[in-house]
Amino acid sequence: MTNVALIIVLISAFMHAGWNLFSKSKNPSGSFFFIASFAAALLLSPVLIYSSNIFLDGLFPQRVWPLIILTGLFQSSYFLCLAAAYRSGEMSVVYPLARSSPAIVIVVITLFLGQGNEVTRLAIIGILLIVGGCFLVPIQRFSELRLRNYLNATCVLALFTAIGTTGYSIVDDKALNILRNTPELQELGNTHVTLIYAGLQSLSTLFWIFLYIVIRRKNRDEFKQQIKDDIKSPILAGVAIQITYLLVLIAYAYSSNVSYIVGFRQISIPLGALLGIIVLKEKAPRTKILGVSIVVVGLVLVAVF
Repeated sequence: MTNVALIIVLISAFMHAGWNLFSKSKNPSGSFFFIASFAAALLLSPVLIYSSNIFLDGLFPQRVWPLIILTGLFQSSYFLCLAAAYRSGEMSVVYPLARSSPAIVIVVITLFLGQGNEVTRLAIIGILLIVGGCFLVPIQRFSELRLRNYLNATCVLALFTAIGTTGYSIVDDKALNILRNTPELQELGNTHVTLIYAGLQSLSTLFWIFLYIVIRRKNRDEFKQQIKDDIKSPILAGVAIQITYLLVLIAYAYSSNVSYIVGFRQISIPLGALLGIIVLKEKAPRTKILGVSIVVVGLVLVAVF
C-alpha cells in the first residue's frame, strides 16, 4: 500500500468515526438520516446527470436495478438501526459491535456457500477473536459474562445494524462486478462506474427511509421537528458519510492489494470507541478496552489473510 493510499485511508477512518460521533451527539432519528441521505444523494447528483445518456440509451444493465433496490433497503436498515442503537446505548459499545460483526457474517456465508477453501486458518482465528472481543465490549467486568447481559436493546440493535452493513456490502459487490464487466460501460472506467452506482444507491436508500417516515404519523411529526430544530447537522453528516465512502474508493486506486486497505480501515474501531469515551464521557472498563483491542486484531487477520 502506497503512502498516498495510507494517508487517504487514515483520513477516511477519522471521518467515519467522526460522523458517527457527530451523529451520536445529536441523538439521531430516522429523520436525521433521511436528511443525511438526501444530502449524500445530492452530492453525487452531478455524476448521474452527467451520465444520463447511459440510462437514456439503454446501456445500463437491467439486472442491476433489483440489486439497487435491495442495497437501498439494507442501507436504510443500517441507518435506522444505527440511529436507534445510538439513542439506546453508548457509542463505545455500538460502534465496535456494528463495525466488526459484518466480518463474522460474511465468513459464515462464505462457508455456507461451500467456499470454505477460500477461508484461511488465520482468518478463522480472526473470526474467533472478533467473537470473543465482541462479548467483552458491552460488559463492565469479566464476571458479567452471562447471556442475559447481551439480551438488551443496544446489543440487538447493533447486531441488526451489522446485518444491514453485511447485506448492502454483499449486494454492492455483486452489482459492481456486473457493472464493471459490462462491455458498454468499459470505456467509463471503474471509478466513474462506481460513482454512478454510489449515486443510485443513495437514491434507493433515500426512497426506503422516505417510506419509513411517511408510513407513520409519529415519524412524520419527528421529521417536521427535525427540520424545525436542526437541519444543518444531518446535512453535514450526509456530506461526511458520502465523502468517507468516496475516499475509500480513491484509495483502492493507489493500492495493489485491497485487503490491506480493508484491514487498515479498522483503525476507525478503536478510534470510534476512544472518541465515545473521551468526548462523550462514556465508561471505559478494562473489558471494553481489551474487547476492542481483540476485535481489531481479529479484523486485521480476516482482512489480510
